[in-house]
Amino acid sequence: MGQRGPKSKPASVHYLNGNPSKKPAAALAAGLHPAIEIPVCPSDLLSDDARAEWDRITIELAKLRVIAQIDLAAVAIYCQAWGDWCEARRKLKVVGFTGYITTTPSGYEQQSVLFQIANKAAETMKSYGALFGMNPSARTGVQPSQGDMQLGLFESDENGSGAEEEAGPEKYF
Repeated sequence: MGQRGPKSKPASVHYLNGNPSKKPAAALAAGLHPAIEIPVCPSDLLSDDARAEWDRITIELAKLRVIAQIDLAAVAIYCQAWGDWCEARRKLKVVGFTGYITTTPSGYEQQSVLFQIANKAAETMKSYGALFGMNPSARTGVQPSQGDMQLGLFESDENGSGAEEEAGPEKYF
């Protein structure tokens, strides 16, 4: 059984609203904060479209601080769905509008298999994309991770004075 009621607001939104339920600061800061890291693209992605989407979206997710090694499967499913959608749409373009409807041997009309594949891939992209805030309404429920700050994104200088110096972008890209 899924979560009941509306999804809870992220702590940052709760805080910006003035902490109406007066949650303690520790409760607002709680949560998992894995290190921001782009997983290696799995070799199982079947199409060039899926691999190109992996390259495009993982960099954007790293900039937004919402990707970690643990997200490999979810991002791979999203990217493969993108590849499936692209392939189905290309094939539908070849067959034209008549490819949207097929007639069964018994004479009934139904959606074509290509159209069903494209629709299912779009649903998969929507649900997995929402996990990473890839649509406006889902963005309110996604929090950036502070995991790299806990694991040493800022390094002390040679004197050990603790001056904060941001690690280079090669760590993420």
